[in-house]
Parts: sequence; structure tokens; C-alpha cells
Amino acid sequence: MAVAFAEVGGNLVEGTPKNHQRRSVPIPRFLVDELAAHIVGKGRAALVFTAPNGGPLRNTNFRSRVFAPASASVGLAGLTPHDLRHTAASLAVAAGANVKAVQRMLGHASASMTLDVYAGLFGDDLDAVANRLDEAVTARDKDYLRTGTTDGGVIDLGKRRSPGR
Repeated sequence: MAVAFAEVGGNLVEGTPKNHQRRSVPIPRFLVDELAAHIVGKGRAALVFTAPNGGPLRNTNFRSRVFAPASASVGLAGLTPHDLRHTAASLAVAAGANVKAVQRMLGHASASMTLDVYAGLFGDDLDAVANRLDEAVTARDKDYLRTGTTDGGVIDLGKRRSPGR
């Protein structure tokens, strides 16, 4: 089960994430080896990142002692962990992720919530859409028209007819 920690009145409280659901977060290949090396010898239920004493990280301590100095050292003073969440969403959209994938990654209750926050990241350039559709047809046999179905299938519409037929 997914576990989350919150600081309430200076005390660490363990519970489930806000929506009580698991969240899937994609890990790019370039991080897999480093992450694998970091968790060597840890049990399946162990925390991946821990405080110096081995317990859960406390947001306030981590931000002031580790995150803020690290951010400042690379010229990003004032950066917050939440800014990284927005960056991850931006990078996912730029990589071609659809709104449902971004919704699941961020743990939003609905795609409309994701669009309310990140609508500006999803392109609305209709010329680009038309170009991609043209590229898709060009990449396939131009003698056939195809259309997608709601379940992801493809229906062959047969040979294209010449104009006037």
C-alpha cells in the first residue's frame, strides 16, 4: 500500500496519499541505474529516501537543509519541490504525454482538473494537428483511408476513390 507522511503540529503522521490511491510515476531510463544502486539491500517496503537517522524525511528539514542549498548552488534559488512537480508535468506534455497520462502521474482526480491547471501546456495549434494527420496518412499506404475507433482499433475504409466517382 502507498504510504504518505504529513507534518501536523510538528508531529509526523503516517497515512495514505490524499486520494487514498496508488500513484504511478514514470522513471526515465537515465535514472533507473542510479535509483537501483540507491536501493540495493533495502526491503520492498523500505523508504527510498530517508533522513540521516534512517526515518522518513521531514519536509521542513529537508527543504531548508538539503533542497534549498542544492537549488541555490545551481543558480535556482527559490525553487520549490512543487516547482519540480510542474516541471515534470511540463516535460511529460512536451514528450507527447496525453492528458490522461499526466492526470495519473500527478494523482489528479480527473483529466479536467489536470487541464484546469496545465491547459496552456497542451498545444491547440490546429495547423500542427493537420500536419500530424497528414504525416500519419503519408506514413501508411496512401491507397487506403483508415479511421480509429474508441477502443483503439482501426477500421479499413477501403480504397480511396478518385474525385468525381
